[in-house]
Amino acid sequence: MIFNTFNLFVKPNAIKISKIVADTCSGLDKTNYVVCWIKDEVLQLEIDRVIYKNVSNSIFFLNPIHEWEILKKGNTFSSGYILYLSHEVLDSPVLSHLHINKVRLFSSDDIPLFKLSPGIEKRTQAILEMIDELLGSHLNHKDEAILSLLNTFFVYCDGQCNIKSVVSKNNAKSHIVYRFKKLVDSHVCDYHEVSEYANMLNITSKYLNECVKEVLYVGAKNIIIEQLLMRSRHALKFSNKTIKEISFELGFSSPDYFSYFFKTHTEMSPSTLRKS
Repeated sequence: MIFNTFNLFVKPNAIKISKIVADTCSGLDKTNYVVCWIKDEVLQLEIDRVIYKNVSNSIFFLNPIHEWEILKKGNTFSSGYILYLSHEVLDSPVLSHLHINKVRLFSSDDIPLFKLSPGIEKRTQAILEMIDELLGSHLNHKDEAILSLLNTFFVYCDGQCNIKSVVSKNNAKSHIVYRFKKLVDSHVCDYHEVSEYANMLNITSKYLNECVKEVLYVGAKNIIIEQLLMRSRHALKFSNKTIKEISFELGFSSPDYFSYFFKTHTEMSPSTLRKS
């Protein structure tokens, strides 16, 4: 489907993007909605004179009523991006069907916070960098390309693989879930049990499961299974490794058990997926 975006960009600066490079970055913009993507190198975020810590690797959605300020560490070049969107952009047919629009997130009484899972952080950065590059170019059809990238960016933010919550001074459970997901991303080939990750986090399995259910609405075991299935599918579709090699690389005790696990959760065998 092709959308006519001509009228969208008649208004100057309908979309703006800037890197977080100054030690202090602030804004009180009464016209644009703001998306802040914050990397590791940030000390704090202040919204409406309230200070929030532990905001690294997060995305915030701010409507025009909010006054905000980001304080970053002085020894870093860039700590993320700030994306400014007019209401015309959010009303465009390309984006209006998403949950991330002014009707939902930007009009919420709470300020939505998305803690991005480790793999999504890199994709998010790449998308914002492409938007930044396109906005400064004179390429044909760049408007359509930018809207497509925005759509992809919002889909990632709204995906089930990310940690969603709201900005709060004490967001301890979301922080635990983020750490858990980062450990799973790094160690899933070695550890398949919730108890093993709970030990690494110095908490009980019961509490870890409670945190994950409260933040992601699924059990902690589901996160491990999801990661194993994602890696299994990728290896089966895009590598020449044998099923036996894949099973041992992913930490399964035998190829038979790997096949049983894969078929249980996908309703097809590894060999069937490989042939599809």
